[in-house]
Amino acid sequence: METSMTDPILAAAEAAARRIPPAFPLEATVAVNPFLGQTGEDLATASARLTRVAGVRATRTMAEYAALIDDGTIAEEDLSAALAAAPAAARPADVAALRALARTPPEGDPPTPLPSVADLAARATGTDWPSVIEKSFGLWAAGYFDRGQALWMPKPGESAFDAWRGWAVHDLTPEIAGLRGFCEHVLRAPDTVERATLRAAEALGLTGEAAETVFHRLLMELGGWAQHARWLLWEAELEGRTSDALAGLLAIRLIWEEALLAHVPGLAQDWAATVAAHAAPVVPGPRDAARAILQDAAERAHQRGLVAALDGPAPTGERPKLQAAFCIDVRSEVFRRALEAVDPGIETIGFAGFFGLPISHKARGSDVAEAHLPVLLTPGLETTSHGDEAAEQDARIAARATRAWGRFRQAAVSSFAFVESAGPLYAVKLVRDALGMEHAAAPSPAPQVVGGLSAKARADTAAAVLKAMSLTKGHGEIVLLLGHGAQVANNPHESAYHCGACGGHTGEVSARVLAQLLNDPEARAGLAARGVDLAPDTLFVAGLHDTTTDAVTLYDVDTGSDALRRVRDWLTQAGRAARTERAATLPGATPATVAERARDWAQVRPEWGLAGCAAFIAAPRTATAGRDLGGRAFLHSYDWRADDGFGTLELILTAPVVVASWISLQYYGSSVAPEAFGGGNKLIHNVVGGIGVIEGNTGRLRPGLPWQAVHDGAGLVHDPLRLTVMIEAPREAISDVLERHPEVQALFDNGWLHLMVLEEGRVAARYRPGRIWEGQEMERAAA
Repeated sequence: METSMTDPILAAAEAAARRIPPAFPLEATVAVNPFLGQTGEDLATASARLTRVAGVRATRTMAEYAALIDDGTIAEEDLSAALAAAPAAARPADVAALRALARTPPEGDPPTPLPSVADLAARATGTDWPSVIEKSFGLWAAGYFDRGQALWMPKPGESAFDAWRGWAVHDLTPEIAGLRGFCEHVLRAPDTVERATLRAAEALGLTGEAAETVFHRLLMELGGWAQHARWLLWEAELEGRTSDALAGLLAIRLIWEEALLAHVPGLAQDWAATVAAHAAPVVPGPRDAARAILQDAAERAHQRGLVAALDGPAPTGERPKLQAAFCIDVRSEVFRRALEAVDPGIETIGFAGFFGLPISHKARGSDVAEAHLPVLLTPGLETTSHGDEAAEQDARIAARATRAWGRFRQAAVSSFAFVESAGPLYAVKLVRDALGMEHAAAPSPAPQVVGGLSAKARADTAAAVLKAMSLTKGHGEIVLLLGHGAQVANNPHESAYHCGACGGHTGEVSARVLAQLLNDPEARAGLAARGVDLAPDTLFVAGLHDTTTDAVTLYDVDTGSDALRRVRDWLTQAGRAARTERAATLPGATPATVAERARDWAQVRPEWGLAGCAAFIAAPRTATAGRDLGGRAFLHSYDWRADDGFGTLELILTAPVVVASWISLQYYGSSVAPEAFGGGNKLIHNVVGGIGVIEGNTGRLRPGLPWQAVHDGAGLVHDPLRLTVMIEAPREAISDVLERHPEVQALFDNGWLHLMVLEEGRVAARYRPGRIWEGQEMERAAA
């Protein structure tokens, strides 16, 4: 965003833009922390800010906390500990006072944000101006931001602000609603984003103190459109560029405000009072502080169970027959536990599902480069699944035919002919879909590194990955590298069920590339010199864990060998056990029908995704093996004794922990503030521009998770808790990493994450703000 930071109004616009979280498009949906712009302040302050600008709180209601106290979920010790940890100036006098606050009658539920000019004008005129703006703006934005769904596109390369002005001078919707002269007002508006923002701010009487939360309020009102524009800025900055789309959206919304204030001059006094309220510092009130303390108490209640479960390392046996490396995704915890229970010779490993390979991949029949890595990183390895020339040409022709058929089906004129001519054929397709009779696509050709890698580069990469996985010795006879994905039908948010560490894609490509690398004789020959003791007979096998069906597909090997037949039998048994466990939590499911939900195009809850996520544990598997963590923990294998210089520890704290916090907080935000951060009702979703979904046929883009992803129809399935991070490593090493990464330390200092240190598989200390460690030995109480 090109701004002059010496101007307080433009500086406020920049600050407001940075408080908007990015929303990734549907093709690669990645969980994003909706409180990303508030991580520099604590939960109570963030909640007060969001009440002002969006009419939502960042916590549950007092009544919900009172219910948790009454049913014994939150115990007296949790309340006492949370109260003692709270800032002295904000906390109630004692636990009795905190309990009393939890039982006070609701006050402003739902809360009301400070009004916009459009809100005030609606009260004065009886016309629902916020709705008029939402529909008019949404109709324009759907066309402007379209990523290939629309048949007619705006002028290529035109800025958002210029494109909207060209649209708005011909849009009669405001005039018909009663805002006479709006087209002329737009025509006479300044021709740059900065000048338009400054002129509108002057007309609205905004001061530098008031402007930031006024601007934040207007951007939050735009919902997912603002978050998509923030993603465009995010993507541009990763490439060393910038984007003025978000600044343009703010200028557009300000032009509406400016016009409405001039249209209804009687609003001047009320608007001046609103500006004065915006100018006041954002300070949490007593109830904001109390809710934040009660939220901390709820999290301590969950932590009691974790502390009790982690009671020391499990014994280790001989060389494992099978080691299976899974993504750290919480859904893997259920399958890992089931697999280890099948045979004592099985050991599982947890690692981020991109397996440390920064891949940019071109799939079969496509030249689109997909980033198969966490969004915090940039690709450094180019791969492709293109087959031979003839096969690739066939794939491209098939893809083009599919696109052409889709456009014929959607076009304004030919859509009618499509229904007349192809309708009966689609009846067959509907029956097949309803009965789940479609067949899974055949695997793509094995991915290959474009240009290849030298023997040295292959050995370096292989050693780096194995060291990061704490897998430098004691390898099993077979090592499975299992990425994950989810088979679903008729689901716009399909990529949200895939691997977040793979950028919203499945983990197949990463697993297959790594297996090739680790089986390569030249790469293996260089491992010993790099500190990796790999047994000559160890075989690496790539696979994909389908988290919806709990089936595992193996790639690029002869699965008919005796050893692999045994492995497949173990995987089948584990899948059966995992489905049985998951069936108990899925509405209407039985162990026999869990897999069928993946093929049911009417199923709104094919699986629970990462709902329930509450902990991140980085430790040897011996710390968690045999413990039932309920599919609620991200499990990252880590042995600090093998981490020379603590480079892997630094990587864990700055990448997987941060990504896991984004996932956790997206589920949290979609649960406690669904109006602002949730995806709405799946039953009335319509896909817009390949970007996201709206409810109905026009209006505000919905970011975040659909309500059905966190709620079962009767109550929340996701327990909204901030993530508890547990790491087995020396406290001094953890503190050193946090000191070098203040943005990560801020997550812990401001309470967006909890941090505990493990020693020999037991919780030994809790982190306090300022890199202080509380307690040499924490009390272990039953859940």
